[in-house]
Amino acid sequence: MTRVVVVSAGVSDASSSTLLAQQIASAIGRADAQVSIESVELRPLSHDVIDASITGFASPRLQHVHDLLAQADGVVVVTPIYKASYTGLFKAFFDALEQDVLVGKVVLLAATGGTARHSLALDYAMRPLFAYLQSVVVPTGVFASPHDWGSEGSGALTSRVERAVDELLSLLGGTGSGRSSSDDIDLFSETMLSISDPRRD
Repeated sequence: MTRVVVVSAGVSDASSSTLLAQQIASAIGRADAQVSIESVELRPLSHDVIDASITGFASPRLQHVHDLLAQADGVVVVTPIYKASYTGLFKAFFDALEQDVLVGKVVLLAATGGTARHSLALDYAMRPLFAYLQSVVVPTGVFASPHDWGSEGSGALTSRVERAVDELLSLLGGTGSGRSSSDDIDLFSETMLSISDPRRD
């Protein structure tokens, strides 16, 4: 059975990153009911993560999460974007992970932020991190701004999630990303328009 672990680094009780992680996990389940999905919240593990960063040793419950990632075929990572990059908790978690755990694993990148301008962090902050970890990164990343959670933007967010999930499952199935040069790229989605017109945020 294919195993996917969804890691969310939301730092608040009602985190939009957690909501996005749940939406992506649900989309994976709908697309392929045979995939085993494990969801991990980093917020309850924050002290364990910092302790591991300082001591070099993972607590039993943090080691359990490390073991889940080691056994996974695919990984979904979701983080809030603060000040143009991922959170310290997100980075500290992957800093504490053994160097080769994510080598060759398919990783879907996702993030949330207070404005759609933060969407570039998927490519200039997150993608280089997982390239360094030698993961196979899904071509389509998913970013959600406050606009995407409203009625006007929810359809575009759903489309991006489904596209990214399709690519994730296609890569896990060994058939490439499932994309071709004839695919439509939605440059005029609500998210792209909100980047060009700040009054939409």
